[in-house]
Amino acid sequence: MTNTSIPLRTQCANAIRVLAMDAVQAANSGHPGMPMGMADIAEALWRHHLKHDPSDPKWIDRDRFVVSNGHGSMLLYALLHLSGYALPMSELKRFRQLHSMTPGHPEIDVTPGVETTTGPLGQGISNAVGMALAEKLLANEFNRPGHAVIDHRTYVFLGDGCLMEGISHEACSLAGTWGLNKLVAFYDDNGISIDGDVKGWFNDDTPGRFEAYGWTVVRDVDGHDAAALDRAIATARASQKPVLVCCKTRIGHGSPNRAGTAKAHGEALGDAEIALTRQALGWTLPPFELPAEVSAAWSAVEQGAAASSEWQTRFEAYSEAFPELASELLRRCNHEGLSMKADAALAAACAEPEAKRASVATRKASQDVLNVIGPAIPELLGGSADLTGSNLTDWKGHLPLKGLIGNGATGNHVHYGVREFGMAAIMNGLALHGGYRPYGGTFLTFSDYARNGVRMSALMKLPVVYVFTHDSIGLGEDGPTHQPIEHASSLRLIPNVDVWRPADATETAVAWRESLRRDDGPACLCLTRQALPHAGDSHERLDAIARGAYVLRQPAGEQVALLASGSEVGVALAAAALLAEQGVAARVISVPCMDVFERQGAAYRAGVIPRHLPRVAVEAGSTGLWWKFVGEDGDVIGLDRFGESAPAGQLFELFGITAAAVAERALRLVRGPAAAGSAAGNAGRATAASH
Repeated sequence: MTNTSIPLRTQCANAIRVLAMDAVQAANSGHPGMPMGMADIAEALWRHHLKHDPSDPKWIDRDRFVVSNGHGSMLLYALLHLSGYALPMSELKRFRQLHSMTPGHPEIDVTPGVETTTGPLGQGISNAVGMALAEKLLANEFNRPGHAVIDHRTYVFLGDGCLMEGISHEACSLAGTWGLNKLVAFYDDNGISIDGDVKGWFNDDTPGRFEAYGWTVVRDVDGHDAAALDRAIATARASQKPVLVCCKTRIGHGSPNRAGTAKAHGEALGDAEIALTRQALGWTLPPFELPAEVSAAWSAVEQGAAASSEWQTRFEAYSEAFPELASELLRRCNHEGLSMKADAALAAACAEPEAKRASVATRKASQDVLNVIGPAIPELLGGSADLTGSNLTDWKGHLPLKGLIGNGATGNHVHYGVREFGMAAIMNGLALHGGYRPYGGTFLTFSDYARNGVRMSALMKLPVVYVFTHDSIGLGEDGPTHQPIEHASSLRLIPNVDVWRPADATETAVAWRESLRRDDGPACLCLTRQALPHAGDSHERLDAIARGAYVLRQPAGEQVALLASGSEVGVALAAAALLAEQGVAARVISVPCMDVFERQGAAYRAGVIPRHLPRVAVEAGSTGLWWKFVGEDGDVIGLDRFGESAPAGQLFELFGITAAAVAERALRLVRGPAAAGSAAGNAGRATAASH
């Protein structure tokens, strides 16, 4: 059935090629070129070096394997099937079909053995940096002499597209700075992208670039030569630095007429070309059939079970010697949630000392929470994109992580440098690996740089916390380049993201508590630079805040409802006081998290935002999303233009985000335009008098 003159290793690589081209042809959709071009590299790594157990895809000390060039997903699916994972051939036949286990790009929690969702180029290698960082930090924290229970590598396949994306620079620069010596990347240097030969738009000295980062670079490896690949992998495994193996390959290798061309990249080869390719490869079996000797050679079931069993024996000895460490390691790496000590610390952070009743910026209130929970949550790994002193993401007694992470060195606060996107993707890698609950900060306006990383956190349901400070025109003099307008709304539009915009220290503490208790998606904390007044009695508010929106002020005989988030809750409360002077009773509703509120039952939502009352919403940002809460007959006060450079107080006056303006607009809804106009002067004079 096969050509016995072809070496077994080549036949094993060819199995990947034929499965890839057959699956893409069956779907009439997909990318056969990369799997066919990297098949020999995959055979060298997976059959001879990768430590994994197909029967236990979540084994803690397995090597991680990431396909950063995720369009080549059939390479990964072929590897998983061939190695013995629970991915039957029937699912390869259903490649890219509805509800299959083989989606167009790899997705975690869909296919056993997939370590991260990839497709947006450059993020896979960046996730891998996070995984390698987690391995290094966990090893330094938990390993003891004679007990190396954390000792695995992270391998990555990547292509020209990943290297063209700027995020690869951000993450790989940090990998070199940190000395992540168990990170090995294989560069598929085939010179082809969708538009053709890359020389016209990608002519970098890639090996020189990575050497400048502090990586070991293995140059000019023939990606179709098994012996050369074995030597390169041996060199990589011996390095004390992260490693880039530059593999010269042909995209679509094996296809007589498509190999080395852009047409091999992203379209089916066609029946005629597949027939010619089978002939060229000496492969006589029909689609989706494999020679018995090739299937047997690929199976990693026995080898994987032996490796994980040997580790389990070593871990049992570790558990006897260090029972508390072993228990904590399992809890953290198995994503078992926060400890009782952590929950107690979160509860303490939400308590109401007198100090919380003072005016405080919510970014500072956030740091106050960290000062309480940081020492109690060892898996908490914070950071900032070069704005630690502004984001206030550190806490008393934190350990900064800077430079090379030598044996035994550790830390719990990461200086990511000015790398917002890289930070987001690395945090995703940390969360995927297990052992850490990552959070990282930058200014809210720079969430744009990190946005696709936030989206991937949401898609993968990763419990990552984004601390976005300087959340409105309230940051003042830095001007419109730094003043977020659409950003909170933009983040709210991403499915599965909880966007919290707390109004005071108490809401900030609850936002942290709920974000860390959540294990199925990310949270964004939008925090102020400016001080905000205490909004109310927290002992009665904590559970209500956790539901995303609640009634903060409820007078008798209500005539209008005022909705607000963040810094504008204080504006709404002041407006309610002005309205009371005009004989109008106003309910005030704080909406710290639209996303959580919309998950509440209909009865609760109707009880908080009654439809029989006219409603006015106020937020110092885009108005669009608020209309669903106020209705066509309501009103929204916000900002749908860019800001200005001036002190914060002047900006709020300029843009009409003031108590007087809110009161006037509310009166307009309750009594009509004429009454509101006459009352506005009184409200304005009252406001001026209060100043």
